Amino acid sequence: MNTKTTIAVLLVALGVVVLAYSGITFKTPGKPVEFLGLHIETTDSHFIPPVVGALALVGGIVLLLVKPKSV
Repeated sequence: MNTKTTIAVLLVALGVVVLAYSGITFKTPGKPVEFLGLHIETTDSHFIPPVVGALALVGGIVLLLVKPKSV
């Protein structure tokens, strides 16, 4: 499998997963806060909307269907 096919398959898989779950939410560590001697850990929440999944799915399918030009 060449690089283009690998990227296309990954895009299709990512698109299907995001669409299947109606978007994906994930959390990353945020800045720690020091308040009155207390150390408070925070998190940042991120959301990948289904539109991004649809675009990834369509992009992966297009990459699979497009044939390279012969020189």
